[in-house]
Amino acid sequence: MNYLWGAMIAIGVIFGAFHGGFGTISAAAVDAAKEAVDLAITMAGVIAMWTGLMEIAQETGMLAACTKRLRPVLRFLFPKLPQESRANELIATNFMANIFGLGWAATPAGLEAMQELELLSGEKKGVASMEMCTFLVLNISSLQLIPVNMIAYRSQYGSVSPTAIVGPGILATCVSTFVAVILCRIMYRLSKIRAKRTLSDRRK
Repeated sequence: MNYLWGAMIAIGVIFGAFHGGFGTISAAAVDAAKEAVDLAITMAGVIAMWTGLMEIAQETGMLAACTKRLRPVLRFLFPKLPQESRANELIATNFMANIFGLGWAATPAGLEAMQELELLSGEKKGVASMEMCTFLVLNISSLQLIPVNMIAYRSQYGSVSPTAIVGPGILATCVSTFVAVILCRIMYRLSKIRAKRTLSDRRK
């Protein structure tokens, strides 16, 4: 990605220089730098507020209560995952953070959950288990009730109604999550069929 972005910037600068637009490029670079700083300050405030709320929820036991309520869902999605595994709590935390649009708060829990799933998988290092694949797919397609990032971006760039994205966002992520769950269940069934066939072939 670094090479790609570097090449795009270099091509743009060279093209602008050859067509007499070097002054425009310089002005655009300065304006873009200013916008980047303004956006970073705005996002820092949003991140601080929502991450703080997540910490409060964790300290008050709200996350633990949500984890208990999510256990039937986790058992359905991860049938091979032991109920006493710490991965359950980490996965639930990741899901809750993503639902509230807190991608930056979801990432640490997601990485730890993936490490726990890798330890439980029994697969060779570098080989993803069905639970790891399921978690990744659901994480990418995650349902979001409050798309905090998009609301902040729209507010920063002068949107008349920054929260107008909430309804379409919920609809889109509901559809993506529904499709992801169906796909994961199909793949889980196929993996069971393949495992039975492999066991049957070995017995023969």
